[in-house]
Amino acid sequence: MFSSDKLKGKKIAIIATDGFEQVELTEPKKYLEGEGATAHVISLKSGSIKGWDGPNNDWGDKVSVDKVIDEARVADYDALVLPGGQINPDKLRIEPKVVDFVREFMHSGKVVAAICHGPWTLIEADTVRGKKMTSWPSLKTDLKNAGAHWEDSEVVVDKGLITSRKPDDLPAFNKKIVEEILEGQHASRS
Repeated sequence: MFSSDKLKGKKIAIIATDGFEQVELTEPKKYLEGEGATAHVISLKSGSIKGWDGPNNDWGDKVSVDKVIDEARVADYDALVLPGGQINPDKLRIEPKVVDFVREFMHSGKVVAAICHGPWTLIEADTVRGKKMTSWPSLKTDLKNAGAHWEDSEVVVDKGLITSRKPDDLPAFNKKIVEEILEGQHASRS
């Protein structure tokens, strides 16, 4: 991968906890940092969190946490990334501070990118009604029941909301995050 400064001065929040799908956090983080952005891993606890290595069906690597959710402010970031994995978003969507942060981010019009099971947190924040989205196939009914228009596509964008289905979609997902950040803030999605 090459490096550029397209996103120099931009800050990205990546919210995750133990059980995040390894590549759905590490690959976007590496890609965005390669484009010049600063990416912070925000979690429920300080120290580190442990990934889930889906292809090996076992625990993956630890990733350092930059901030806990109590320290994070939407105003400090240009974009939000929500990695998937089954465990990670299921834990996050029951944490009021995470749900409030995600809801505020969605209402801000800033870029929000969710992959795989990541949209569960968006559903909990009640922010998907009327949005075009995709996800891991098992979330199709959850998203439809929450009012989203689900489609089976590599990447779907709706006014700065970016969604993808699975790790195979990461190249398109990562590129689209950069494009949307460069496009700038969108009108409120409320």
